[in-house]
Amino acid sequence: MSPLVRRTLLFTPFALAAAGGAAFYGMLQGMRTGEYNPRGVPSALIGQAAPDFALPELEEAGVPALSSADLRGLPGPVLVNFWASWCVPCIIEHPQLMRLHREGVPVFGIAYKDRPADSLRFLRQHGNPFRRLAKDEPGRVAIDWGVYGVPETYLLDRGGIIRWRFAGPITPEVLEQDIRPLLRRHA
Repeated sequence: MSPLVRRTLLFTPFALAAAGGAAFYGMLQGMRTGEYNPRGVPSALIGQAAPDFALPELEEAGVPALSSADLRGLPGPVLVNFWASWCVPCIIEHPQLMRLHREGVPVFGIAYKDRPADSLRFLRQHGNPFRRLAKDEPGRVAIDWGVYGVPETYLLDRGGIIRWRFAGPITPEVLEQDIRPLLRRHA
């Protein structure tokens, strides 16, 4: 092996580590200035109508099922929330969904890969913030929406166009800093 190849092989791990360190430093700087959002997972659906779907209702939940037809010609903006009873962050965000429900904001729910009995137990224990609620047991509709995991929430304007997506639990900060301004803008 030539000395040049040896030097190259010797310094390659150092170069990769330096590049990774520089990228990490750049990410930290972006977080400090607000230019980098670690939860900002891009969505190809922003600015588009919701994908076509029709899901069955969650029996005994007391609210109608949900389909893409229900997301067109709305009186105002709505939130579509993918959630599950087994999802710990869903418990964290649930008080904010209940608050929005009490304030009259329409929240539509899709129970993602959850057993109906478990979903119903969750809603009985924590309250039901959903005006419409459907089950997506196989998770196919979630794939069409580009869901990475639960909870995940989308804001649709009155025309049914997806304007915002958030991956993770809706905290009081997300509610005040992101959702409320979007609800006012798209009212």
